Amino acid sequence: MPHRLGRSPGQRFRCEHFISYLQENNYEITYSNLLSAWDDRYFYSYGNFGIKLFIVVKGFIKRLRDVFRCRDYDAVFIYREAYMLGTTFFERMFRGLKAPIIFDFDDSIWLNDTSPGNQKLKWLKRPSKTADICRIASLVIVGNQYLADYARQYNANVAIIPTTIDTTYHKPLLSTKQPKHNNITIGWTGTSTTLKHFYTILPVLRAIHEKYGNKVMFLVIADVEPKNTDLPLKFYRWNAPDEIAQLSSIDIGIMPLPDDEWSRGKCGFKGLQYMALEIPTIMSPVGVNTEIIQHGENGFLAKSDDEWIKYLSILIEDETLRKKLGTNGRKRVEEKYSVLANREQYLTLFNQVTGSKS
Repeated sequence: MPHRLGRSPGQRFRCEHFISYLQENNYEITYSNLLSAWDDRYFYSYGNFGIKLFIVVKGFIKRLRDVFRCRDYDAVFIYREAYMLGTTFFERMFRGLKAPIIFDFDDSIWLNDTSPGNQKLKWLKRPSKTADICRIASLVIVGNQYLADYARQYNANVAIIPTTIDTTYHKPLLSTKQPKHNNITIGWTGTSTTLKHFYTILPVLRAIHEKYGNKVMFLVIADVEPKNTDLPLKFYRWNAPDEIAQLSSIDIGIMPLPDDEWSRGKCGFKGLQYMALEIPTIMSPVGVNTEIIQHGENGFLAKSDDEWIKYLSILIEDETLRKKLGTNGRKRVEEKYSVLANREQYLTLFNQVTGSKS
């Protein structure tokens, strides 16, 4: 894994919350992350090239240790990549030592989407190595059909497990069943790497503010505060202990996306979080979002600025509809996008690779 337990949204909602179920079914899991909390302070920052070199070398040594001990395991699970540079050295070493590889990814990672702090180092990345890892893997698990179509060019054994929500954790707070305030909070959650998507919706939010004035508020939950929004914007810095309470402050959740190759590979995670908390949700009709949202039943899909303004206005003005879409959204997550709905298939896939009958 690139990151420590609980740090990365992708890891948390792709694989980490299946670990306990695997352990309940006789799997012993050794978790090996490349980056520590100390590494995070510098690795995604601007500059600090000497420290970043140290982190890269340290990671190389750690993965070498993993290679030497992989003979003791029945499979090696890799989320996105084994190592942060453009080499598949470690994947090839694992496979050469007869360790079956289960490879999981949830974005169009064959494209270069380097973090802002590492733009000058993006030449060290080789996103096309995703195809090489697919070829090496015994099984590829992806989050949607778009990613599966890519992976199947290089490996016939591809399975789709959607990005999943633990509905025993993501559940509405009792306090949110009561009226919170007189105005409506339109909220977005994400990270510094996806903040660019929030900026695309700013013209719509400005129009909504001009239309409704103090009846609406705007909330961003992220690791970096947005700048120059010209909106009455409240910002919560994301932190794990307060995650559910922060999200529960939202009355209408939004997930705007551009219709491009990178976004078509995304797995609708923001929207699923809102929906699990019974927050009525509006998403761009891009990629898997069109499967998650049944338009008008459990949320809305908005393609143009005019549609965004239209559906936001409808929800702002209709509390009954907000409750209906919220309830139906939660139901949709429970039925198709929850850990409970997907854990048996996940276990079956691991059993197939390892030859286990647990």
